Amino acid sequence: MSDDRKSAIANDLDATGEEASFAETALTLGGKSQEEAQRTGAIDKADDQVETLFSPQFQTVNSPAHRVVWDRGIPIELFQSSEPETPSDVKKVMDDSVAVVDRHRDAGTLMNEDRKISEAVLGDLAEVGYWGLLVGKEHGGTGAPFRNFARFLTRMAMSDPTVAGLASVHGCIGAVDPVRTFGTDEQKQRFLPDLASGRRLSAFALTEPGAGSDLTALKTTAKLQGDEYIVDGEKLFITNVVPGRTIGLVCLIDGRPAVLICDLPHEENDQFQLRKYGLHALKHTYNRGIIFNGFRVPANNLLQPVKGSGLTIAYHGLNLGRVALCANAAGTMRLMMASMIPWAKFRKTYGEAISQRELVQRRLGRMAGMIVACDALVAWCSGLIDEGYRGEMECIVAKIFGSEAQKEAAVELFMKTHGGRSFLAGHMFGDNVHEYLAPCIYEGEGE
Repeated sequence: MSDDRKSAIANDLDATGEEASFAETALTLGGKSQEEAQRTGAIDKADDQVETLFSPQFQTVNSPAHRVVWDRGIPIELFQSSEPETPSDVKKVMDDSVAVVDRHRDAGTLMNEDRKISEAVLGDLAEVGYWGLLVGKEHGGTGAPFRNFARFLTRMAMSDPTVAGLASVHGCIGAVDPVRTFGTDEQKQRFLPDLASGRRLSAFALTEPGAGSDLTALKTTAKLQGDEYIVDGEKLFITNVVPGRTIGLVCLIDGRPAVLICDLPHEENDQFQLRKYGLHALKHTYNRGIIFNGFRVPANNLLQPVKGSGLTIAYHGLNLGRVALCANAAGTMRLMMASMIPWAKFRKTYGEAISQRELVQRRLGRMAGMIVACDALVAWCSGLIDEGYRGEMECIVAKIFGSEAQKEAAVELFMKTHGGRSFLAGHMFGDNVHEYLAPCIYEGEGE
């Protein structure tokens, strides 16, 4: 590694001037390279800075999962969750949103000619308030408690998992959470009304061709020029990115990670282009790369957390997305089970319906158990978040369990029960197998 590179890492990733993090110290003592120690230390510091956003009693060291591992006593009361009451205005938005999706699905208009969720559906959902569920009423949204929103995603996933996923992309890991959490009053007033109304849907542009889980490998830069930032670089695997939408863009400003809120133009141009590629998963929504070449963003679109950097902002919304993933899995597995039960009653072997076979009954029981477990994790984790907890360990458990349960349900239970028909064109398993497996690498790869 060159001296310039060493200096850049030291300055860019440790610009706070604070002492080395625990991870950096441990890796250094363990004989790892200076670059690896400093890069991992930067991630460790970003995580520590997210912790400071929460009151001490709600930080990870005081969370239920942490206390079970490290304390002698088990706080049983912190593992309980109750059925939340849904405010009437929130319930109306939710009911109307499901009705929109069901109506389009039954009419055959849910997808456009490219087999993506159609603009008509997105617009009709905007009309009933779907995109503003997590935005406060003061900015044109409904202000739904997260525990209500998370449970609702399971219900929406039973109508269409992609539509449920888009609500999470927009509200949890898109531009909504960064603006409402880290934006100034002026920025909130400028961005949130359009995000709530659905006039502008959103995405979060973090991943790059050379930067996935290693967020210290970012190369996209933004340089201040007058009252604008000039953005250059490339992003990859960005879900929900379409011309005319809004993104939270993670880039390097003066060598440090930062987040700019960018309103994308309605058409591609020399400064902003989309890289299109074939993708097996997420096939019913738009997932693309973005190429910036001198793209201009107003300087007052920069989000400035009180502590930390752009990595702090990037990490903040992850737990919301992790719970949403588990909620989506609970709804998706219900769809699988709704297909398995009538098939098991119809299909016969040796003169007996396979629903009477212990093997199939075990599969159905296993599926039901995983659904209930996902429901419980969603209720518990979303409740902790509403109470003020960060919920880091708990939400990671929800993400890993939800994604692994969905994978097991799809391959070991759903596919095997339907047998060879699983691979016929038009069968729910064959048409969606990549959708069932992909969550294992969403929101941070499980292992």
